[in-house]
Amino acid sequence: MRFRHAASIWSTYPELTCGALYATGVDARVDTGPRAAEYTARALDRLAGATEGEFPEVLAWRRTFSRMGLKPTQYRCASESLLRRLRKEGSLPRIHPLVDLCNALSAAYAIPVAVLDVDRVAWPLLEVRPAGGDETYTAFGGGVEHPVPGEVTFVDAAGRAHARRWTHRQSGHSAVGEHTRRVLVVAEAMHEGGTTTVPEVLKTVEAEVAAHWAAGTETAVLTRSAPEFAFGD
Repeated sequence: MRFRHAASIWSTYPELTCGALYATGVDARVDTGPRAAEYTARALDRLAGATEGEFPEVLAWRRTFSRMGLKPTQYRCASESLLRRLRKEGSLPRIHPLVDLCNALSAAYAIPVAVLDVDRVAWPLLEVRPAGGDETYTAFGGGVEHPVPGEVTFVDAAGRAHARRWTHRQSGHSAVGEHTRRVLVVAEAMHEGGTTTVPEVLKTVEAEVAAHWAAGTETAVLTRSAPEFAFGD
């Protein structure tokens, strides 16, 4: 299995930093609530001093969305959406033990952290690239959409899009659930400190997965010169 960003993404967004983690043996039977609460508390502490729209990590993604031709206050990156919800409601939704952890980490570090069910992706390649317009995207409500040509999305070997507007929204098709055993976690940053933040997030996810599931993991920090993560079978 392979995950990568297309060369056009790296050339258009040279500030991108990406980290990916593959884990096996994950299930929904553990309690990650206390650990997720610690990361959520860290995010709340930061929100006490400024709104999410002032965070450099969020501002960097807003600039990225503007470059994609999107209104950044209409289409927000995943971490901004989580922080906004946390600021307004004081908590994050409970979905799945691993997703809850990664959502809390996304809020704590203010960068998007996606979690995909590996067995719901058509391999051998998942690529972040501009859409051609014929890809299919399954919304969480079950409806089918087609990303517009040029829209950045995660596309698998079957032409299925696993995200809309890059880090705005994941697909319901590859969402983690009770059935999930293998996952791909992707953290992406656009801000100046991303080269420090992304490896730290990756290391933290790896430690949490090992502590809660004793699961086997493989990780990689991707760069323009080493853009592909080969993992699993």
